[in-house]
Amino acid sequence: MDFGVTITSGARPWQIFQQSEDGTAAIHLKGRCSRVRLSQELPLSFQRITDRPVTAVKVRVALEETGEDIIPWTMCRFSDESWEADLSGVPAGGPYRIETYMEYEGWDGLSCTRGDMVHHIGVGDIYVIAGQSNAAGRAKGPVADMPDLNVHVLRSSGEWDLATHPLGETTAAVHVGHYENHNPGHSPWLHFAKRLSRELGYPIGLVPCAYGGAPLRWWNPEENGALLRNMMEMLEDGAVRPRAVLWVQGEAEGFEDSAETYLQRFSSFVGAVRRELNDPGLPFVTVQINRCMTEGNEKLDRQWGMVREAQRRAWHTLGNVLLVPSEDVALYDFIHNSAQGNLVIGERCARAVLAEYFGKRYDWKAPEIESAVKTGPDTVRIRFSRIRNWLNPYDVTADRLPVEAEDGEGLMRPVSYQTGRDTLTLTFGRPLRGSARVHGMWRMDPGPAVPCDCMRLPVLAWYDFPVSEA
Repeated sequence: MDFGVTITSGARPWQIFQQSEDGTAAIHLKGRCSRVRLSQELPLSFQRITDRPVTAVKVRVALEETGEDIIPWTMCRFSDESWEADLSGVPAGGPYRIETYMEYEGWDGLSCTRGDMVHHIGVGDIYVIAGQSNAAGRAKGPVADMPDLNVHVLRSSGEWDLATHPLGETTAAVHVGHYENHNPGHSPWLHFAKRLSRELGYPIGLVPCAYGGAPLRWWNPEENGALLRNMMEMLEDGAVRPRAVLWVQGEAEGFEDSAETYLQRFSSFVGAVRRELNDPGLPFVTVQINRCMTEGNEKLDRQWGMVREAQRRAWHTLGNVLLVPSEDVALYDFIHNSAQGNLVIGERCARAVLAEYFGKRYDWKAPEIESAVKTGPDTVRIRFSRIRNWLNPYDVTADRLPVEAEDGEGLMRPVSYQTGRDTLTLTFGRPLRGSARVHGMWRMDPGPAVPCDCMRLPVLAWYDFPVSEA
């Protein structure tokens, strides 16, 4: 039955509209306004509007919680049986509902003025999720991570919904470019979004586009780029302009033997996304890849070390690329982060975004290697930046410390070490000869303990850092 005001486009239930710099969004609605034909099957109140010309179609935005006006009743433009409206200045917040109704000549206060409604919309920030399986989330372990009315998700069905795990499930998918052959599970991003929403006071939208096992070449348009095209189709279909990209990827590069060019190719991908969205400063929130427990070898270890180093360098060279560590969080299986670990990663990413883009006072930046100096024939002192408390290597034995040196004669583990507040002094079983480098937390499985700034954050992994003479 088609009568009264019908909304045909412009807003969907649970949709999040990306706010502009002034903290508002504009919503453009279209629809129909139809009078019913006389029929004995219709209630009398509907029959009364037969052949009476429509004089007005109106729309408002109301707060779901109280029903009070956010945008008061506003006159729409209409001709024949079509109408449209531009609702500008809808403030960040929600959940809201959109209501419509019509007036017609001779309205007696009793006859039908019904109009469509769209429930649970919001104005806030939208984050697109990209990368491979640890971005999609594969953990199935039980952990409390409840949905929140202010966190919504654009499903691969093309429909907005209340955000719940698994975020990337593919029921009724129409966007199948990242249609996974395994059901995803728990991911970091619901906690991330809830954290932002609670602190910023407005809704957050998520658009999952990650695909398990995806190498960077599937995202980089200079190589293959199929997943980038899929992501852009989802964003265009949902009329989405994201606030940032949430990126976890790099494990595939180790197995593909393509880590040496990761930084160059990741830079190409970032540039392509920014050009496609006409947003040269679009932020990328990235996670340095965690450990892998599969039996490896030195070649695989070096590939993983190079990926982690490329991720560290991207933070410093690409602009608006943030990096948080993950090597200290628990795994769900041989390579996927656990549900508990995902809560930690989501919290770290949220703190990074809140500090960098919203001026919140969070010390989110992880420590990293600052210098490596040869202080004796067989001794290297490594100094770390951003140690706020003191360096904690967990008192592991020297052979289990995940830091090694390399010179022309090969790799060396320390035979002993000493810690200062922000230094790690390593002693090796022979003198270092010629040009030497140090690697930290670089292997596929770096070991049981990642050194950290005590009570704060683990040290970022690094690879091939040069050792200078004292």
